Amino acid sequence: MSKRKNEMGTVALAGAFALGISLVSTEAFAAAPDWAKGLSEIEKCGGVAKKGKNDCGTKNHDCGGKAKSDNLPDEWVYTPVSVCEKIGGKVLQVKKLKG
Repeated sequence: MSKRKNEMGTVALAGAFALGISLVSTEAFAAAPDWAKGLSEIEKCGGVAKKGKNDCGTKNHDCGGKAKSDNLPDEWVYTPVSVCEKIGGKVLQVKKLKG
């Protein structure tokens, strides 16, 4: 293999890695929904998302709206604080919002 082809492969691999990191960070910091404006915190609520209605990605996919069935434990939606457990979910994370 020529040095040039090896360098191109390294650059391509680095680009793919950077894209993967950006997708993970996008998932971790998904934007708060419009209904949350004015709130100081919301919760990521697991196990209550309906088929096709999850808010963001999981280990199985990278986007919202891809839940394959109702109430999967790793699928989640945002809820106001103190609502998640009342509707049968598990609080996965509390997200502080900018005022």
